[in-house]
Amino acid sequence: MNRSLNPIRFMTRTRRAGRIDITDILSWVWLIGGTLAVLVPVLWAGLSSLKPAAEITRFPPTLLPRAAVEQTVPGFDKPLSLWQLTIDGQQREMAMVRRIGLKAQMVDPANPGQPVSVDVKGITPVQHMTVATENYTDPLTRFNFLTFLKNSVFVTVVATLLTLIVNAMAAFALSKYKFRGDTTVFVIIISTLMIPLAVVMVPAYLVIVGVGLADNLWGVILPTIASPTAVFLLRQYMLTIPDELIEAARVDAASEFCIFWRIILPLTAPALAVLAIFSVLWRWNDFLWPLIVLNSRENFTLQVGLNAFQGEFSVQWHYILAMTFLSLLPVTVVFLFLQKYITTGIAGTGMK
Repeated sequence: MNRSLNPIRFMTRTRRAGRIDITDILSWVWLIGGTLAVLVPVLWAGLSSLKPAAEITRFPPTLLPRAAVEQTVPGFDKPLSLWQLTIDGQQREMAMVRRIGLKAQMVDPANPGQPVSVDVKGITPVQHMTVATENYTDPLTRFNFLTFLKNSVFVTVVATLLTLIVNAMAAFALSKYKFRGDTTVFVIIISTLMIPLAVVMVPAYLVIVGVGLADNLWGVILPTIASPTAVFLLRQYMLTIPDELIEAARVDAASEFCIFWRIILPLTAPALAVLAIFSVLWRWNDFLWPLIVLNSRENFTLQVGLNAFQGEFSVQWHYILAMTFLSLLPVTVVFLFLQKYITTGIAGTGMK
């Protein structure tokens, strides 16, 4: 097997053949530590999204999703949870009737009688492995999560397409056309990166209200299309495309739009893929701007809709974790399909 294609050999190779250098150790520590720092929170969120609501807030927490075993006890309307405790030196399973402070009232589920008061420090719950699928099914059927998902998909797809087209045209003009003040225009565009978002948020909202796009998904999309970061990335990439290609196309009587659409855009595909990844991440995870623009529940995007599970006096963590974990899947799929273009888009030459 090719050495470069063998993951074990690739991960265990050293700076010097047959010797382990300090840089090799530091590299392994950095890679393993970074992987765990990214993977462990995602894994924890995924496992916690399968836990019942009561288990999420239990301390000490458990890694695997578990639930308390309940049993119907004669004389009680609702099933009671089972707990293990030691009475007179014997290990027993008893049902908890109620808990008051540091004391719990317990009864024998097989022969219920007068409740026994025990210290809560000496009891442990009887649990079994469980998967709380209702954490996923309830938001999909009862809380309009599919509507939130549809709105987020619409905003992300449309905003990404418009971002690619609008910023590509601006980058094409700034990279391939020479006119008085072209450098000044580019510097002004880049300088807008230094303006804090909070400064332009109120004026942008007033414009959205003035044109009648408040509480509308287009009011979320349109103000975010033009991006100085996108113009800078695409312009720098287009500068590597030889001007001779454009001159040859003009000799063949190609229009300027034809040159842009059939020559420049195909050659800029790696940079466009990088920008598409960034745009999907920006729009999919955007929370503040949709929260300001949107008022109706049927127009909420996914991130704003997740905020609805957080009330003034209670937080439905089981729903938030489940839907948050589910919302990671589309972005992950997009990244997996386009990740190979990141290095090419940043370091490539633009020529096939």
